[in-house]
Amino acid sequence: MYLGTDTEIALNTSVTLQCEQDNGEFYYMYWYKQSTSGRIQLLMYSVGKGATNSEYVIESKYSMSRPAVLNSTLQIHSVEAADSAVYYCASSKHCDTNREAYFGPGTKLTVLGKYKVKEPTVKLLKPSHNECRNKKDPNKRKKTLVCLATDFYPDHVNVSWEVNGNPVKEEVATDNYAQKKGDFYSITSRLRVPYKDWHNPDNLFKCTVNFFNGTVWNHHSRYTHGTLKILFQEILPR
Repeated sequence: MYLGTDTEIALNTSVTLQCEQDNGEFYYMYWYKQSTSGRIQLLMYSVGKGATNSEYVIESKYSMSRPAVLNSTLQIHSVEAADSAVYYCASSKHCDTNREAYFGPGTKLTVLGKYKVKEPTVKLLKPSHNECRNKKDPNKRKKTLVCLATDFYPDHVNVSWEVNGNPVKEEVATDNYAQKKGDFYSITSRLRVPYKDWHNPDNLFKCTVNFFNGTVWNHHSRYTHGTLKILFQEILPR
């Protein structure tokens, strides 16, 4: 299944979502809406080329087309704030929605309200000096870098990490969703690295906050080098 990723649209306008599949034996296609609460609702479905049906929804709000077996579109008319959601298309060999179906990755639709698109402010916070000081085994010591993105709108964002130019996914913990604080959003991501890696000034750590502004993805990167470990020795008077 193929479907777009993120889309932003103004209030009271219309949007068309497109979906393609690559197996002509899957005659049935479905459109679903997943609201911010997590609830999934079947909107419309098709049993074949040119045939579409609604599922307990207002047809003046949604319309579906099926010009060919392999593709379909969903039109959402006069969008409002409640239409902000993730929309999925699915295909199946069966008309029963309880049977096996294949879903696309979904399109996240954001209906822009009174706020304009605002790029994030990004900070990369170094590990605390006190972290892991009490652990005796140096091989188990970890240091945590924190990437913080704040004051952005809407919430079409993800975070990635690199160490010395190499992508890193292990030991990364990122918020599942951007958190809304007041009128804008924030998101936090953490990278845990071995103690010895942080105390190597040749290592370069990079976090990138990728933000979709409705047209293109903008990349906001911050960098920091590891720090040299400084040993303090008490000097006693003679």
